[in-house]
Amino acid sequence: MSRWVEVAAIENFPPGTVRSVEVDGVQVAVFNVDGTCYAIEDICPHDGGVLTGGAVEGDEVICPRHGARFCIKTGKVLAPPAYEDVAVFPVRIEAGRVQVRDARWDESGF
Repeated sequence: MSRWVEVAAIENFPPGTVRSVEVDGVQVAVFNVDGTCYAIEDICPHDGGVLTGGAVEGDEVICPRHGARFCIKTGKVLAPPAYEDVAVFPVRIEAGRVQVRDARWDESGF
């Protein structure tokens, strides 16, 4: 089973914040959207560029390289030039800490 990785104390992660962290060898972008944390893989499937640093509009992130859009909540691609979704990761708040894990390889899933 995958392990939970601490990102930051919740008080240091206000709405509108995004951080890129490594979770089990994968770069993950963690967003606080209106007080709820979401995590997606920090790689644009169009050309491998990072998504952090891109503009955030509501619950969408715009790839800073070519403008592809992704839903932060679901990982769904919303606009080309990307045509593949990005992976999503479970997020929890434990003892005041934001935590993320890569559950893709767990037998039980999320």
